[in-house]
Amino acid sequence: MARTVGIGIQDFGKIIENQCFYVDKTAFIKEWWESKDEVTLITRPRRFGKTLTMSMTEQFFSVKYAGRGDLFEGLSIWQEEKYRAMQGTYPVLSLSFANIKETNYQNTRGKICRLLADLYANCEFLMEADTLAANERAFFRSVSAEMDDVTATMAIHYLSKYLSAYYGKKVIILLDEYDTPMQEAYVHGYWEELEAFTRSMSNSAFKTNPWLERAIMTGITRVSKESIFSDLNNIEVVTTTAGKYETTFGFTEEEVFAALDELGMGGEKQRVKRWYDGFIFGGAKDIYNPWSIINLLDKRKFTTYWANTSSNSLVGKLLREGSRDVKESFERLMKGEHLWCPIDEQIVYNQLDDNEYAIWSLLVASGYLKILDYEKYEEDDFVGEPKYELTLTNHEVEIMFKNMIRGWFAGDVSNYNAFIKALLSNDLDAMNEYMNQIACETFSYFDTGKRASGKAEPERFYHGFVLGLMVQLEDCYTITSNRESGFGRYDIMLEPKKEELDAIIIEFKVFNPRRDNSLEDTVQAALSQIEEKKYAQTLVAKGISEERIRKYGFAFEGKEVVIG
Repeated sequence: MARTVGIGIQDFGKIIENQCFYVDKTAFIKEWWESKDEVTLITRPRRFGKTLTMSMTEQFFSVKYAGRGDLFEGLSIWQEEKYRAMQGTYPVLSLSFANIKETNYQNTRGKICRLLADLYANCEFLMEADTLAANERAFFRSVSAEMDDVTATMAIHYLSKYLSAYYGKKVIILLDEYDTPMQEAYVHGYWEELEAFTRSMSNSAFKTNPWLERAIMTGITRVSKESIFSDLNNIEVVTTTAGKYETTFGFTEEEVFAALDELGMGGEKQRVKRWYDGFIFGGAKDIYNPWSIINLLDKRKFTTYWANTSSNSLVGKLLREGSRDVKESFERLMKGEHLWCPIDEQIVYNQLDDNEYAIWSLLVASGYLKILDYEKYEEDDFVGEPKYELTLTNHEVEIMFKNMIRGWFAGDVSNYNAFIKALLSNDLDAMNEYMNQIACETFSYFDTGKRASGKAEPERFYHGFVLGLMVQLEDCYTITSNRESGFGRYDIMLEPKKEELDAIIIEFKVFNPRRDNSLEDTVQAALSQIEEKKYAQTLVAKGISEERIRKYGFAFEGKEVVIG
């Protein structure tokens, strides 16, 4: 009989007790324990079972679950007598930062303090014991939502001491989604404040804590050691490229296909593979995101489950505000092409505005891109950074990005659609009208990157505009930008997929008062460049006649646009 598929259950015991669909991942417990790593940081994309794994680990080790071996009966970890004897024998401190998504530092700090106060409230029994000294009782009482920084950053440190004295055993600390507040801090501009607070708390909890047995932290990104982990030399970092725990997070293809057979969907295996396969962890390929698979098994409908589960605000911000090079690289990825570049798995948030490679690194860590291959760079005696071959992870991710691009113009969607219609019908007056309305409404939305000059960069707007064209017209045109043709590189080329459509070449130019007297002059300069550089040559070589090639010059001055 097929098991019931429960959606969104992150409590291990609840899944087991209710006999819900579950893929056995308890082998992680043995692999982690036998690694003997004191502090382990595991990074995986969101919705890949990190929270469920932490719940499983807590319920296996925690004294609160002593005598609950029934939760693990029939699972792989219960086959070994050594581990059966370990169940329910350690004090465990478990907390999660998953819901700390605030727009300012004060609220973020307040929520962290509330979580710490709740930990102490759950250990109130310690105040009735004789293991606490008078000064320790005083500190215990001082832990509250309103406590000062010194108390807050030492709270886990001292609670470890109190629990260790009570149980006669060192503690296990589990911190889930440790980097969620940090991503919000970057997006909302309070990174430096949170960095200092978090560094102090991490040091006291994980480095200078003599009562610590083991610890696990999970998150999406590996935050640079030079920021919050500057004092931690006892941390084992397991990123998506590392060999440990390769199949713990996510479903293997064997597990997915077995589930499809169990739920009567065995005939959909290849379609499921196209939509949801593609993740690579360490040396394990063909990893599927479990959230999509669970939802697919429940709803029997192919759609973007994982990509729509939470806000993609950070990813959207980086791509929308990215430079011309970022958008052109993203354009290639959206066409199914591959990108070769260095990546750094240590995310330095304050470099994301200026470092293109940091953006691709974040997209890899978040699961939106996958690494297909890499090559080391060696020239004479110099060894440079290896370059990685990146591509979109799967069809679900591709659809997510298309929806994100549409969302960039959502506030002015009627004008954007009207412009597309005018472009296709060669209505120059309407193109000018609607393009100016679009630029007025959305220019600043694209042009918020940090630049020393303080000057606007129209390139950020019009390359976002190109991506919008790609999404809106992908059924009718093959759209390319910044490619060689004739004697130069054109800005945009629309090559028709249907014979009844005209080809289109667009050249962008920013008004230069030293060269042009008016925007009309800038338009003529753009049109002249199209002719002089023979940009149409590529289209003509493909059999498209000159009469079917339309050419436009777009002239920008601030938010004002003239098209000719």
